[in-house]
Amino acid sequence: MKKTPLNQKHIDLGAKMVDFGGWHMPVQYSGLSNEHQAVRTKAGLFDVSHMGEVDVKGTGSETFLNFLVTNNVSKLVDGQAQYTVMCYENGGIVDDLLVYRLAKDHYLLCINAGNIEKDWEWIQKQASSFSNVEIKNVSNEYCQIALQGPESEKILTKYLNLDLQELKYYRFLQTTLNEKKIIVSRTGYTGEDGFEIYAPASLAETIWDSLLDKGKDLGLIPCGLGARDTLRTEMKFPLYGHEIDQNTNPLMAGLGWVVKLDKPEKFCGQTTIEQEKEKGIRQSLVGLLSEEKGIPRQGYEVWNQEKNKLIGKVTSGTLSPSLAKPIAIAYIEKEFANLDTVVTIKIRDRFFSAKVVKTPFYKKS
Repeated sequence: MKKTPLNQKHIDLGAKMVDFGGWHMPVQYSGLSNEHQAVRTKAGLFDVSHMGEVDVKGTGSETFLNFLVTNNVSKLVDGQAQYTVMCYENGGIVDDLLVYRLAKDHYLLCINAGNIEKDWEWIQKQASSFSNVEIKNVSNEYCQIALQGPESEKILTKYLNLDLQELKYYRFLQTTLNEKKIIVSRTGYTGEDGFEIYAPASLAETIWDSLLDKGKDLGLIPCGLGARDTLRTEMKFPLYGHEIDQNTNPLMAGLGWVVKLDKPEKFCGQTTIEQEKEKGIRQSLVGLLSEEKGIPRQGYEVWNQEKNKLIGKVTSGTLSPSLAKPIAIAYIEKEFANLDTVVTIKIRDRFFSAKVVKTPFYKKS
């Protein structure tokens, strides 16, 4: 298995380690619920160094990226990040990713850990048709550490001695630490305020230890992938391999807000996506909340009992630590996707009732 630069730190802290897409990663330290609640109320620290990074630069980089991804990269200014997806010709999703504009004609892409090799091959293939573009897979050069939670700004301000109040959501700054360049981005995957730190891999242990020390009095604790998953599920944030994959049209996944069909350059897969839009999307990605005890998981069937009809499948499900109730994200037929519609989820040999609810499931007070 692959290991991040913080692998030994996780082992020393007593984390439960698992194989996550070929990476040796911590799933939890002090317990999933405890870590989840720490992020919701104080702060949590995540090692996300397994994520991939691709450097894109050159005078043709903006034109290339506007073909590669669905969102409009031309709207970015220096120091701004953008969420988007890249699609195959058939409209299926290659991956969802973040685009950071470092400077004019210079960008950094953050891609999913399990997709690095596949994504890199795809990006190389697409770039071969464009001139004045230089791309490089720099995944092994970076560590990435996510600090998430209401206290994250105070903690990071103490450590870096920077004024972060003016750093808006989906903006980032470039600075130095120990004479090495780092990126501090106000983004996240938890629904809370937070930051991602991109730094040379050699700084990983220094940053990790320093943040845990600076944040100790403010309730900061290390968190594993288990809490990261329950946090993002409560927000209905998509995860590749669950809500989105090579067979998923981004419009069906509720990602129409990052699909800019009117931008000057056509993106890869646009023609198919436009055709699907004209035909009408037959399924909707919805949130389901249950008052019963059964916990839904990926792949479980969703039924309409009144018509005795299979209407969809769960993509992600868990017992919500914030709500103390089972929640699920599911694709179901559009006619059953209206709010407050009652459906049933087949969990093993039993059916548990659930209701279509407005998402995100969790809303900050």
